[in-house]
Amino acid sequence: MRVMSVVGARPQFVKLAPVDHALHEAKVEHTIVHTGQHYDPMLSDVFFQDLGISAPDLHLGVGSGSHGHQTGAMLGAMDDALGRFKPDWVLVYGDTNSTLAGALGAVKLHVPVAHLEAGLRSFNRAMPEEINRVLTDHAADLLLAPTAVAAAHLEHEGLAERTRVVGDVMTDVLLSVRDRVAGSPCPVTANLGLGAGSYSLATIHRAENTDDAARLRDILDSLAKVDHPVVLLAHPRLVAKCGQHGLSLTDRGSLHVLPPLAYPDLIASALHARGVITDSGGLQKEAFLLRVPCTTVRPQTEWVETVELGWNTLVEPGPALQRAASRPRPAEPAPERAHPYGDGRAAPRVAQMLLAEAHLKGPKAR
Repeated sequence: MRVMSVVGARPQFVKLAPVDHALHEAKVEHTIVHTGQHYDPMLSDVFFQDLGISAPDLHLGVGSGSHGHQTGAMLGAMDDALGRFKPDWVLVYGDTNSTLAGALGAVKLHVPVAHLEAGLRSFNRAMPEEINRVLTDHAADLLLAPTAVAAAHLEHEGLAERTRVVGDVMTDVLLSVRDRVAGSPCPVTANLGLGAGSYSLATIHRAENTDDAARLRDILDSLAKVDHPVVLLAHPRLVAKCGQHGLSLTDRGSLHVLPPLAYPDLIASALHARGVITDSGGLQKEAFLLRVPCTTVRPQTEWVETVELGWNTLVEPGPALQRAASRPRPAEPAPERAHPYGDGRAAPRVAQMLLAEAHLKGPKAR
């Protein structure tokens, strides 16, 4: 059996790592198509190196652009990729433009599509990621849901027959990396001289937080006013938007600015942090799995379990962000609720499901 993974952004590379390993262990022929959506080496190349992922078989080199131009360029390149590799399954991950382009390209040619991390919903249709999730789920033949909540969303949308709960593959790789970096030097403490547990680790990159100059200014001002050091890892989108808006992205007040970190260094830095401040879906969940309190600068989250269990707080910029970043550490969840994202064995289940459901064939399954 041949599986073609379509990836292009940092969170997808993390998810790809355990799936790539599991497919090889299952003796499945695995092809990787990299769209080039994230092209900065610190958000792309280092993940393949640090996580031991097979090198991409094809790199589309699409790069940045508006949603329409970027998605269209990827979609235009998918026909050739599908004709070249002739997969039995196209596997798409998460909620990016690469996800949607991979799914649409495959279904148009009647190639079965499996969506990993299916069923997540923020119910905010102003977010491009939400549109990507919904359209991909309704196009795909096999919906690999990470949680029972995600599966319930799919059932509500009439997609229960295509849904399988496999757990969250990010749990697989994070637990492995956590164990590998435990006790290792932390780049934040080493580079800035900050003690373990003294700082918050921050990332900001989503369009709703960076496209509007006034909102982005408020977020940066809020980070600078937190009552302890805040280390902001400056995503290329954040750097570009600050330049476009004429905003200074330099150290001031509590704010310390660093470039993005390789994934193991990111996890080590989060482990040593007193908290995380972010708008990233992936980092919210990673913080929860590491049991680091998270403050999310968004009105909604698709990872509702992190909020319900008290480890994630949704805030707007301003005093609410500052208060949340300094709140006391929450209590450990009850044992029966402590592991909503699985046991770290999701990727082998993904491989098993693709083998078991190989009879699904495009239009018939839909």
